[in-house]
Amino acid sequence: MEILSFLLGLIIFLNIALGASIVFLERKDPTSSWAWLMVLLFIPIAGFLLYLVFGKPISKRRIFTWDKRSRMGVKTTVQAQLRLIEEKEHIFNNQKLAPYGDLVYLHLRNDDAIFSQNNHVDILTDGEEKFNALILDLQKATNHIHIQYYIIRSDGLGERLAEVLIKKANEGVDVRLLYDAMGSRSLKKSYIKRLKNAGVMVEAFFPSKFIFNLKINFRNHRKLTIVDGKVGYIGGFNVGDEYLGKNKKFGYWRDTHLRLTGDAVQNMQTRFILDWNQASHEKVHYDEHFYNTSPSGDIGVQIVSSGPDSEWEQIKNGYIKMIMAAKEYVYIQTPYFIPDESLRDALRIAVLSGVDVKIMIPNKPDHPFVYWATLSNSGDLLNAGAEIFIYQNGFLHAKTIIVDGKIASVGTANIDVRSFRLNFEVNAFLYNPVIAEKLVQKFNEDIELSTQMTKKLYEKRSVGVRFKESISRLISPVL
Repeated sequence: MEILSFLLGLIIFLNIALGASIVFLERKDPTSSWAWLMVLLFIPIAGFLLYLVFGKPISKRRIFTWDKRSRMGVKTTVQAQLRLIEEKEHIFNNQKLAPYGDLVYLHLRNDDAIFSQNNHVDILTDGEEKFNALILDLQKATNHIHIQYYIIRSDGLGERLAEVLIKKANEGVDVRLLYDAMGSRSLKKSYIKRLKNAGVMVEAFFPSKFIFNLKINFRNHRKLTIVDGKVGYIGGFNVGDEYLGKNKKFGYWRDTHLRLTGDAVQNMQTRFILDWNQASHEKVHYDEHFYNTSPSGDIGVQIVSSGPDSEWEQIKNGYIKMIMAAKEYVYIQTPYFIPDESLRDALRIAVLSGVDVKIMIPNKPDHPFVYWATLSNSGDLLNAGAEIFIYQNGFLHAKTIIVDGKIASVGTANIDVRSFRLNFEVNAFLYNPVIAEKLVQKFNEDIELSTQMTKKLYEKRSVGVRFKESISRLISPVL
């Protein structure tokens, strides 16, 4: 009896202490704080465990490390670019883009995202096209390959990737492969062992060290490849046969990826090295041979990262800034549309100000709860006057925003709370009318393969669908 009383007292004490921590120390937003307090109140023991896995914020202490010289080099460039904007001196080669100097400034201040204007960008929207181009570039590597994906599967496409990586490692090329432990949880140990035996350096981001992985809720959702410091890939495709349209459930896989050359690749390289050094016991130095770029075009690019270790939600803030800068239109493609209140307000204000807001979402779920929450949030924007399109030619996985045919963003971040607050993400913010218009053209082609959700159709949804939407919206912050 005394033991039972002691345990009960201990549980009550732990709940009170954890509740006080949530309210006074962690300073979560009020909605999140109340939700976790209710969990602790009604399911004290299980709630405590749930909080440790899904609610506890990540430590912001030196997750990613720089060497001092490299950090100072970046800071020097960032400060120089900030001064140019502050003193209203020339920043854009194309003066039609001058109104977007404050967006460049935002990313410089919040993320040290160096702005370069000598880049060439290829847009890749088909899986076969993207991976054929990637494999060809990997085959040409002579010095190093740095490759990072959220999901890598041990299937046909995974084998194609393994073959070329093993071949290049045998040729003496330094090959580093980084995957997310949660996203690639089905990756076979034999696959990893074969790569390591061939000399490929392989690491997992936030792997399990105990029975429970207390960092499982924080996922590295980035997809980056850098070849010889000259060519970079960034976007939405992962490595698996479904991304080639070979999964019957999803059918054709519509995504957006970019192939870049020019100085923006240097910033992609730095992002990879930061992630690699966090995951690996091998600390890679920021040596010059990793930064072997040369001018390649006239497209302005900033590589912007965000994650739960950051003080600011950099990519989300960039999205909001783009939306508020729109005068004519905002086109969005996203597989998950679960905006927080700030982004929802930005879109609503844009619509009510006469901006043409078009949002395209998939017609089928890869995660059911996320799908129903996406439908619910889409309905909200319908009421304000946005146009919602449902892509019907397979599964839409692109993460793209285009504003007024001048600026755009393509990368890994979805429009949802997980991408903004819990995942490590990376996007390319693009400043160029030609590349923006190419993305607009692709968006319009996708509209021809979509159906439009009208207010009348949305209001006809069944009671069952409304119930699923309500539950999904309630739990959307942890999806």
